[in-house]
Amino acid sequence: MKFAYRFSNLLGAVYRQGNLNFSKDGNAVISPVGNRVSVFDLKNNTSETLPISTTKNITCVGLSPDGNLAIVVDEDGAALLVSLVTRAVLHHFHFHKPVCSIRFSPDGRKFVVTKENVALMYHAPGKQREFNAFVLDKSYYGPYDETTCIDWTDDSKCFVVGSKDMSTWVFGAERWANLIYYSLGGHKDLIVGCFFEKDSLDLYTVSQDGTLCVWESDTELDGLVLKKSQDKPKQVEEEDEEDRMEGEEGEIIRGKAEAPKEKKTKNVRYKQRSKHFFNKEGDFNNLTAAAYHKPTHILVTGFASGIFHLHELPEFNLIHSLSISDQRISSVAINCSGDWIGFGCSGMGQLLVWEWQSESYVFKQQGHFNNMASLAYSPDGQYIVTGGDDGKVKVWNTNSGLCFVTFTEHTSSVTNVTFTSSGFVIVSASLDGTVRAFDLHRYRNFRTFTSPRPAQFSSLAVDVSGELVSAGAQDSFEIFLWSMQTGRLLEVLGGHEGPVSCLCFSPVQSILASASWDRTIRLWDMLDSWQVKETLALTSDGLSVTYRPDGQELAVATLNGEISFWNPQTAAQTGTVAGRHDLEMGRKETDKITAKQSAKGKSFTSLCYSADGESILAGGQSKFVCIYNVKEQMLMKKFEISCNLSFDAMEEFLDRRKMTEFGSLALVDEGAGDGDVVNISLPGVRKGDMSSRHFKPEIRVSSLRFSPTGRSWSATTTEGLLVYSLDGSLVFDPYDLDLDVTPASIRKQLRLQEWASAIVLAFRLNEKALKQEVLETVPHEQIPVVCGSLPDIYVEKLLGFVAACLEKSGHLQFYMTWAQSLLMLHGQKLKNRSGAILPTLQALQKSIQRHFDNLSKLCDFNMYNIRYAVALSKQRGVKRAAEENEGEEEDDELSEEMSEASVEDTDMMLLS
Repeated sequence: MKFAYRFSNLLGAVYRQGNLNFSKDGNAVISPVGNRVSVFDLKNNTSETLPISTTKNITCVGLSPDGNLAIVVDEDGAALLVSLVTRAVLHHFHFHKPVCSIRFSPDGRKFVVTKENVALMYHAPGKQREFNAFVLDKSYYGPYDETTCIDWTDDSKCFVVGSKDMSTWVFGAERWANLIYYSLGGHKDLIVGCFFEKDSLDLYTVSQDGTLCVWESDTELDGLVLKKSQDKPKQVEEEDEEDRMEGEEGEIIRGKAEAPKEKKTKNVRYKQRSKHFFNKEGDFNNLTAAAYHKPTHILVTGFASGIFHLHELPEFNLIHSLSISDQRISSVAINCSGDWIGFGCSGMGQLLVWEWQSESYVFKQQGHFNNMASLAYSPDGQYIVTGGDDGKVKVWNTNSGLCFVTFTEHTSSVTNVTFTSSGFVIVSASLDGTVRAFDLHRYRNFRTFTSPRPAQFSSLAVDVSGELVSAGAQDSFEIFLWSMQTGRLLEVLGGHEGPVSCLCFSPVQSILASASWDRTIRLWDMLDSWQVKETLALTSDGLSVTYRPDGQELAVATLNGEISFWNPQTAAQTGTVAGRHDLEMGRKETDKITAKQSAKGKSFTSLCYSADGESILAGGQSKFVCIYNVKEQMLMKKFEISCNLSFDAMEEFLDRRKMTEFGSLALVDEGAGDGDVVNISLPGVRKGDMSSRHFKPEIRVSSLRFSPTGRSWSATTTEGLLVYSLDGSLVFDPYDLDLDVTPASIRKQLRLQEWASAIVLAFRLNEKALKQEVLETVPHEQIPVVCGSLPDIYVEKLLGFVAACLEKSGHLQFYMTWAQSLLMLHGQKLKNRSGAILPTLQALQKSIQRHFDNLSKLCDFNMYNIRYAVALSKQRGVKRAAEENEGEEEDDELSEEMSEASVEDTDMMLLS
């Protein structure tokens, strides 16, 4: 249970390549990220990465009309059938060739796949589990070059396929007598998109040179006639034999450049109604992606310059035009209502969702488009900050998985990032010679620390108080110390004879540990005039150093692949782990030596203690992350962070098919681009640039951190920011189990109102649902009594469970009462073992802080509304009082007049 960490999310990358899809309700975007698939919920503003992965980068995703199934295909043509409901892989299939596009029919019964110059139609998987979920129905041959795009008619009777040979082919999905195939020309470049009009055979085709052709059919959809096989004349059968052949793997339909021969039934005919051009202004740029929304007749086109257009068809009226990026738009998708348009830009790794009617962004995310170098958790575990080679510092919310602020002040690679103990200040070091401090309240860079002579900072540390900032230079071998308050340079610490690779402050004392390539660890006392307190001699170059959370132990990773443990008080070595063989290095394609030989020079480059300090997490230039038990000095578990063969150094042995008598084919620099690129300039060949270089990114882990709550850990890798968390629901982990501990006996205790014993029994069985049931049955007024009568060992367990429940439950006051009662009644005992219980308390703090952030905005808003209402009522009260006063004055005057009149009357009477 303790090491049952499972992959839970991928942050730091939102889109790589392939096509975007909207979910059935239109509220979520399904985006391929490398060899994984991420789902971005636009209503709730959260992201989730599915726990599935292909062996290479994904190139296309096909979504079923009901939104329950997805077919995911990678670069080699290996496909996975995935259930989007259960998030599980249902079927594996291999198309054996790269697939350009995949589309389900609107009725969900068929799907078409385009590979090379063939369109293959398969029966879609049904409700029942089958041995072979993909059954080939028909193969359609027509185009002479690769097929690029597919679209279906609304009633699933026909589909259209675009090709790189500038032709578009309409095929019948059934045996239509008047439409077997139809070929359309009219373009001078490859077809990017082809779309049927709503409930019609009319067509729109869009090519890469920015040309739109509008095609009109002379037949309606209900005018398609089904072929009758039994009463078919013999000569028609012979003519048809040329077009159609029956094989074991389904029917094969071969189209020819000319139309089918005339038969009794009048064939479907197309004519070009109009032709429109996008590049009217003369700034010619390639059209790279297109999507069409049939109900609203809106065509969206994306271009290589990052511009997109919205046109209303068939009149070709321009509705909207906007530049959203300076990179080519790789994919466009429109949601079912036609309000939101999704754009993917693979060059920058951007994913944008644009609401065209209000002209505003619904969603805008971008990952680090180069490698990530470092990460750090905030003290409460709510946020993760990452720094990348693109010079950006990004802050991610661990609950939603989205980036909410990006700092772009650095002009070169960011090498290290960290939070201060307050959690509201981020400090980052960069190769541009600056260390910067950012404020998370106002989202600004409020301090910039520099050195007297320009230096490239490769390591960074901030002390517990947040007042001292230190950074190590990789070129001058010095450590610089600044004051956070004043921004002034306090001291330059010299003494190392090699680049300073890592810095770490003690969590309990003002002592700085520095690791260097000169094979020493130096401990600097910050209180005693910054003198060297101890020098620890290493057997090899020091690469990483970290303190245990209680400050009583140091762990150091060295170049010879070892992790050594030291006592900082006595300067004695307490243990060593030889981890070189656990790294299991892969062999790069260009390596001339085997993986076994190259592994001798590999080592761990990042270390991190777990929240309780009992184990240590280690990673380096390998696809494996190892967890070691510090006390036993043994490997507890290994995590394989990626199985993506699109990265280099993934396999131990090179593929024999790529080996020639002169060595590996990868040593021949072939270059790379958007398609099959020839990098030798030949006459008439447009593609090809001798200066371009092709490289496969190498898999490596640059930084590792445990969450302060102990429930998860994260790693910055070539793939992105991977988050692994404890999945407690799937692991049966009973505690002190006995024969009489059953759900029935627990519920019996509840009926007898023995609350404390019911809680103890539930925690011994350790089933989440049962624990929650017991806890929520306890009456609110009995909580303090029950908390007081609990045994000490169950207090910590209950506190951890309350922290986990509080994060997702709606019963805020109920669980807050539990937490308050436990902490108030057992506070002194918990304080005595604060080191062990710290992760639980931080998990509780994280849950409370999250609810506080959400509710405080609402309460503030309500408070202002109430103040406004009170002010308004007071104003009306004053007005009403004034009106009443006026009324009283009028009454007084009237009574005076009446009394005067009565006096006059009496006088008159007396006179009479």
